[in-house]
Amino acid sequence: MNTSTSTRSAAWESPAGSTVLLPRTENQALGLARYCIDFLRSHKAAAAGIGRATLDRVEQFHLDSVGCGVSALAHRANAPTVLRREALGTLPATGSRGGNCFGSARPCAVEKAVAANASAVREWDSNGTNFGYDAAKGRIAGEFGHNDFYPVAVAAAREAGLDGDATLRVMLLIDEIRGRLAEVFALRKYSIDHVHHGAVACAAAFTAAVGGTVDQIESAIGMVVAHYVPFRAIRAGHQLSDSKGASAALSAEVAVMSARRALAGFLGPRDVFRNPLAIYRLNEPCPDGQSPFDLELGVSGDAFAIHAMHFKLGLYEHQSAGAIQAIVDACAARPQLARDLGRIRAIRVKIYEPAYSIIADPAKRTPTTRQSADHSLPFILAKTLLKAHAFAVKPREAAASEEVAGWESLMLLPDDYSDAAIADADIRQLIDRITIEHGGREYDTLYPDGIPTSVEIDHESLGLLGGELVRYPLGHARSDADRTAAVVALKFDRLVAAAVDDPVRLRERLRVARRSPEEIAELYAFPIHGCDPG
Repeated sequence: MNTSTSTRSAAWESPAGSTVLLPRTENQALGLARYCIDFLRSHKAAAAGIGRATLDRVEQFHLDSVGCGVSALAHRANAPTVLRREALGTLPATGSRGGNCFGSARPCAVEKAVAANASAVREWDSNGTNFGYDAAKGRIAGEFGHNDFYPVAVAAAREAGLDGDATLRVMLLIDEIRGRLAEVFALRKYSIDHVHHGAVACAAAFTAAVGGTVDQIESAIGMVVAHYVPFRAIRAGHQLSDSKGASAALSAEVAVMSARRALAGFLGPRDVFRNPLAIYRLNEPCPDGQSPFDLELGVSGDAFAIHAMHFKLGLYEHQSAGAIQAIVDACAARPQLARDLGRIRAIRVKIYEPAYSIIADPAKRTPTTRQSADHSLPFILAKTLLKAHAFAVKPREAAASEEVAGWESLMLLPDDYSDAAIADADIRQLIDRITIEHGGREYDTLYPDGIPTSVEIDHESLGLLGGELVRYPLGHARSDADRTAAVVALKFDRLVAAAVDDPVRLRERLRVARRSPEEIAELYAFPIHGCDPG
């Protein structure tokens, strides 16, 4: 299948199942609280059933996220290591079973374990992504988001003694709330970081999962919105810091703190979505008695936002996936290109907004940190081409002589962003030949339905290559699902290969469905090479 033009699946386009609408004229915080309780505890909701495809997708995104987290810890990435050390220095609160950090069976403060684990998951910026877009329903706010928050669900399950099937529902609940909020309210327009949607979802889901009342859930949501709104200041500047990668972790931490305070009796602000001084109406004024949006949430079948979420097939800012696909396609069509990079005269990229502003920022042409390099389109393309070259000149048996580089061989991994890789002179030579321009309205109108990008390569001997528009690169929700799944599984194995003795065994251990409460409580307590077991 040509991944640049593949069509969406029927399940993605028109998922079957029931939904519930929380209208803008009602107290949506209270509505979210009731929805969470019904979703997790109602026998009627359970009888309606969640689609097998939906639960399988949750499993896949969760496994992918843990692979990213384990790899970050094994490489001793700074923020996850600092937050994990902090967590392991704490004790569970009175009456709490505590949480587990990745790689440790030692119980610690639940909100600290959540922060440490979510930071590890997010550090590589390589786990799942959503673009907040449902054209069929006219919900096209297009806010970003990521599948960063599964540690909150596991912590809630440990606290409440939930089994694996219940834990999957908590995971799905978090993704559904944050995914649907991303479709109706664009936080980035107001310089607010996208993780805020996740914080709201975590506060609601955690409180409900551990037995909170409707009023307690509403209080937890109210506290998150009133006290803990993260701004995109964490992304400002020419080089990015730990704050960018840890933003989801810190928001998850305060969400759990707010939940625990609400459960202890603290009263947060009510009806916060219609509060004229909270971030929603403050930024998008609307009549009294209303919020700026209706909120529709899945209840059963496959009517869930997770079906529109995307996988990353390595370490790269997701906005660059279309350009990577273009390089993969070009190398497959003309293998000589990868063998003879030195004769490339120019590489011309066209891309859409907001990608042009984010990953084509001139300051990112000379990244000095991994966090900046994986958000630099010139670096990502140059490194991908160098990997294609290494693959092309690598000796292979005659039987494999026709093999060409694909996503499997060009997958960007942590070592591709090492200090040595960032300083590589060959990277600089290729970056100097790359120009990026905004494709204009023709490209902008195709996002966020797709990731519209074209890459044209001017080669001395091969002439002009590529230039075709890529819309749905592999990993996108509309790309080949089976092919994506195979590459994501390979990615997991490669990420954890140096961190655990047996990646396949770890993959089986991490399957959530049908696990007992005892197994879920110890889900993350497996050894990681080089990590303090606590």
